[in-house]
Amino acid sequence: MAEAHQAVGFQFTVTPDGIDLHLSREVLKHIYLSGVTSWIKRAIRFKNGILTGVYPASPSSWLIAVIAIMSTMYARIDPSLGMIDTIKRTLPVRSVMQTQTVLSAILFATGLWLSLILMLRYILKALLSYHAWIFESHGKMSFCTKLWLSLVKMFSGRRPLLYSFQASLPRLPVPSVDDTITRYLESVRPLLDDEQYNQMEVVANDFKRDEAPKLQKYLILKSWWATNYVSDWWEEYIYLRGRSPIMVNSNFYAMDLLYVIPTHRQAARAGNVVHAMLQYRRKLERGEHAPLRALGVVPMCSYQMERMFNTTRIPGIETDFVQHLSDRKHLVVYHKGRFFKVWLYYGGRHLWPSELETQFQRILDDTTEPQPGELKLAALTAGNRVPWARARLKYFSQGVNKASLEAIETSAFFLTLDDEEHGYDPDKLRSLDLYAKSVLHGKCYDRWFDKSFTLIAYKNGKLGVNAEHSWADAPIVGHMWEYVLATDCFHLGYTEEGHCKGDINKGLPPTAKLQWDIPLECQEVIEDSYMVAKEIADDVDFHGCLFDEFGKGLIKKSRTSPDAFIQLALQLAQFRDKGEFCLTYEASMTRMFREGRTETVRSCTIESTAFVRAMEDKNTKQSAQRLDLFRKAADKHQNMYRLAMTGSGIDRHLFCLYIMSKYLNIDSPFLKQVLSEPWRLSTSQTPQQQLNMVDINKFPRYVGAGGGFGPVADDGYGVSYIIVGENLITFHISSKFSSPETDSYRFGQNIRQAMLDIRALFDQNDKKEIQDLIKKIVDLHNPWEQFPNA
Repeated sequence: MAEAHQAVGFQFTVTPDGIDLHLSREVLKHIYLSGVTSWIKRAIRFKNGILTGVYPASPSSWLIAVIAIMSTMYARIDPSLGMIDTIKRTLPVRSVMQTQTVLSAILFATGLWLSLILMLRYILKALLSYHAWIFESHGKMSFCTKLWLSLVKMFSGRRPLLYSFQASLPRLPVPSVDDTITRYLESVRPLLDDEQYNQMEVVANDFKRDEAPKLQKYLILKSWWATNYVSDWWEEYIYLRGRSPIMVNSNFYAMDLLYVIPTHRQAARAGNVVHAMLQYRRKLERGEHAPLRALGVVPMCSYQMERMFNTTRIPGIETDFVQHLSDRKHLVVYHKGRFFKVWLYYGGRHLWPSELETQFQRILDDTTEPQPGELKLAALTAGNRVPWARARLKYFSQGVNKASLEAIETSAFFLTLDDEEHGYDPDKLRSLDLYAKSVLHGKCYDRWFDKSFTLIAYKNGKLGVNAEHSWADAPIVGHMWEYVLATDCFHLGYTEEGHCKGDINKGLPPTAKLQWDIPLECQEVIEDSYMVAKEIADDVDFHGCLFDEFGKGLIKKSRTSPDAFIQLALQLAQFRDKGEFCLTYEASMTRMFREGRTETVRSCTIESTAFVRAMEDKNTKQSAQRLDLFRKAADKHQNMYRLAMTGSGIDRHLFCLYIMSKYLNIDSPFLKQVLSEPWRLSTSQTPQQQLNMVDINKFPRYVGAGGGFGPVADDGYGVSYIIVGENLITFHISSKFSSPETDSYRFGQNIRQAMLDIRALFDQNDKKEIQDLIKKIVDLHNPWEQFPNA
């Protein structure tokens, strides 16, 4: 029990001779090291805060400005045009004239320097408001865009930190009502017959004439006042005010590497990955990650990354809220129904991977039974929000329950050491499907769905991440996950036996098992939440489809956007699956604007439906005609995607107008109808290679499997896809078993066939072009063709 003695910093006893005080040198040493680490961290944060605060200038530029002004003063030149003398007269301090002059010159130089910073930021913000570059054809950059890129590079400064560009990002613009209504009517035209469309047109025009002007004025006012006119309402009303379960309905997942398991030792894999996450968190808290930039130049907003760690969604009766804390020094681990608190620091530093492996192995070796009510406790986070909120107030507001719940909710993140084995196995048909279901919902009580994310380490060394959605979107989690997997495999590594590298520290304090006192009434609430969650989980029909016939390499050779190609394949698959078209949601990002999140691309268009009908029309024999319709549909999709990215989307504007109408008690039949329309096909592309830490051409097996989400509509599909390298696309398809209209495996097969059929159009076109070229060459070299009467 040496560790237990070391855990006591001091102890004393009262004797007849007085108080006998005993100090532990080991603990005092750790207290000292922890304090030093804390002050170093504060100093680095302070320094990086200054660097970010004055960007794109630098602190050294202030000294240059002061020296320059002082030099002109000594040369008896007044660059301030009398302002230095004015400052000198207004100084409250009366001292030596020379000192006053120097102080006045420093104040003037500082003011000039700050003004220069504001001017540079304003210029950069104006430059970043230019979006014509995104509408240009790929590989065809105009002179204006080249000039603009050069100016952005010039005003962007050197070595920006994660948050350096935040103050320079433009605000998300409010589109005009006329543009939004026009685009909306265009988006629903292929889904309505003539009578339905005429009715919708009348309702939309009535809204545009009557309610819209007042709502738009208030919305523009909000856009002037708020940093982003959409994001706060989106987080509150789409996520936090939802009272239904967030498991499956809101949370999403990310998978491990597709083909590789670096080690089959569960504790070792968890040790490496947790250590990599701590490294990522340290750089995140210091703001030392490089900001993500389109074209390597245009910065993306980094706001969402702030709440990645130390964050929990707290349930409420009417609405939840997101609790984000500063640096947390522990995580909570779940294994076979028990919760353990694990400290992440030792002697003022992060635990090494080998030390974390030791701690996790101790948990795996622990054979104690769960306390009454502990096994399924996390099901509270998987069920309806109101029962969880009431149970939290009634049963977890005092005593050991409060302390243990607080340990979970204040932890850096949540870790599940799962007792199952999962992962992709090419010899097992549904292995990817079962893997996806496990990461998304597990047993409904072995993930803490309220944490910003739950890391899952399986028995065979495979990993997964389940993420809560309100605080951020998938690309943010994907950024962290890419860093972690690359660090795990290529920087930390494992021994030949599969253990973490490094010495084993036997002096680590033991993990602490969380204690609970859960009454029978609370256990009934837990069981009710579990039954609600289990019904949802059992209804999820998942299919993981690996499409390796071709990838973005071949698609780009066809001079087509890979995303547009896939979206049109999804439209074709949807029509073949159900025999009709449906309202389609594709998520795009608006992170070129400050605090931007997502916008909707309505992928079902007049052009896409014309293409699909031509593909299914047996009378349309010419592939050239189908290919022409495909290109028109792809161009339309690309234009809509670009409009969404640049703040000219449809749905976020209509959503905010609807919220504004509720605040003003204005009844709008048009907005009610728009917001009630179901998205029977909800799609999203998971970004890949955001960091470029792994050369997938050199290491083709070290690619991620992507991630996905649950079905949005009861009778629809959720499709997430990831374009992996040049020759692989993975599809994650979800639907509900309870719907007789859907089948995820069937839809996967329809997607595969649609992709192949579209490729065949290009193959036939290429073949025809070659035949025409050969014919021209033959004709050119055939003299009898030139003299037919000879």
